[in-house]
Amino acid sequence: MKPMLQVKNLNTWYGESHVLHGVDMTVGEGETVTILGRNGVGKTTTLRTIVGILRERKGQILFDGRDMMTVPLHRTAHAGIGFVPEERGIFATLTVEENLMLPPVVARGGMSLDEIYELFPNLLERRTSPGTKLSGGEQQMLAMARILRTGVKMLLLDEPTEGLAPVIVQRIGEVLKKLKERGMTVLLVEQNFRFASKIADRFYLMDHGQMVADFPVAELPNQMPMLHKVLGV
Repeated sequence: MKPMLQVKNLNTWYGESHVLHGVDMTVGEGETVTILGRNGVGKTTTLRTIVGILRERKGQILFDGRDMMTVPLHRTAHAGIGFVPEERGIFATLTVEENLMLPPVVARGGMSLDEIYELFPNLLERRTSPGTKLSGGEQQMLAMARILRTGVKMLLLDEPTEGLAPVIVQRIGEVLKKLKERGMTVLLVEQNFRFASKIADRFYLMDHGQMVADFPVAELPNQMPMLHKVLGV
C-alpha cells in the first residue's frame, strides 16, 4: 500500500511543555487508521501538529511525498489534508447550505452538493436551517461534509462521535465506510473503542506522547489484554 502520510520522530511543544516525544506513524492511501488512547496522552496534539496548527514542532511529516513541515497552515488544505476538529468549527449564523458552499474547492474530485446530500440525508432536510438550530450530530455531519466538498485526499477527524446519540454514531460509521469505498484516506482520534473497531483497518495505541503499539484490525482479539491495561476498555 502506498504511504499517504508518514510521520517520523515528531516532537511537539506547548510553550515549555514537551507533549509529543518522537511519534512515528504511517497511513496508507485509502486506509482508515484510528489513534486510541486515554485523555491527555497526545492524540489531538498529533492531529493538530500534522495539520500545522501547532508550529513548535520537530521531526518529519510527509504527505503524498511532500514535506509538510514548511507548509503554512492556510495551505494545508491545498496540499490535500482536511481537518475536522472536536469543536467542529461550523458557522452558527449561516445555513447548512451556506456552510457547505463557503470553503473553496482546492482540488478536483470533491463531492457535489447532490452527493453530499445523498451521503447525509439529514443535511438535505436541514439545508436552510442555521447552524444554531442543528443538533450535535447534525453539526458533526456538516463539519465533515464541508471538508468533503473541497476535494482533499485525506480526512483527519478528532473525536467525531463524542457526545452523540448511538443512532448518530452508527450513521457516522456508515459514512466513513462509504468514504473508504470512494478511496478516501482517514485518520481519526477516537475514544469510543467499539465504534473504532468497526471502521478501522489499523490502530495506533498512544500513551505519554508516544505510539506504544500498532496493529491491524485482524489482530484485535490478540491485543485485547494490552488494550484493557492501557485504555481500561
